Amino acid sequence: MQFFWPFLISTIAGLSTIIGSIIINIKWQKKDAINKFIVFCLSLSLSIMIGISITELIPEASYTILTEFKLIKGIFLMFPIFLLGIIIVLIISKKITNTQNDLYKVGILSMVALMLHNLPEGIITFLSSMQNINLGLKLSFAIMMHNIPEGISIAVPIYYATNDKKKAFKMTFLSGLAEPLGALLAYLFLSKYLTDTLIAFILIFVAGIMITLSIHELLPKAKKYQNDLWIIIGILSGIGLLIINTLIA
Repeated sequence: MQFFWPFLISTIAGLSTIIGSIIINIKWQKKDAINKFIVFCLSLSLSIMIGISITELIPEASYTILTEFKLIKGIFLMFPIFLLGIIIVLIISKKITNTQNDLYKVGILSMVALMLHNLPEGIITFLSSMQNINLGLKLSFAIMMHNIPEGISIAVPIYYATNDKKKAFKMTFLSGLAEPLGALLAYLFLSKYLTDTLIAFILIFVAGIMITLSIHELLPKAKKYQNDLWIIIGILSGIGLLIINTLIA
């Protein structure tokens, strides 16, 4: 039972990304409405990714690393890890091509970034739940709040690039599976060896990936549709969700 409930909590939090994929079932009558919807989803996603990185990942990780290594050494250690996240996105971006629609590349990059993001979340949720179920439930709910728009950021571009709902759902599902995978790794290998410092470096790496993905891929793609109003609406909606998530957590 010590394994079952923490693992179940982590799994539910991770697979909440699937809820975001449900939105692709909306039927639009006009192409203009589809374009506005895509712009909104891309903008919402980049807002969530940058917001999580700036308000959660980087501050939490920085506190742990700077406490462990002090200011100067901590900064010198964090910078190359963050830079590695940037480089990973740029390399994958060049490797992934699609002759029909570059929305596909955006969707795949989002999936990769969010899988890397969900993996340490699964570890943290599992270990927290093993120590205190109430703490694990609270953390799980907070994760669900931002996993749903993360699911949107994967499903929407892949679906509108391929017109394949099954593929969009599968990619979203795979991203969500990273969280129970992280829980399983924590149980089998990491519970005795995982340190707060190692998690902190993972979070810095993920922050580099998510911020670069947002600025280098999501924002330029949203701007191609030439609808600044829906970019603003999407960004403000993402900020609103982050505020709600913070208040609940």
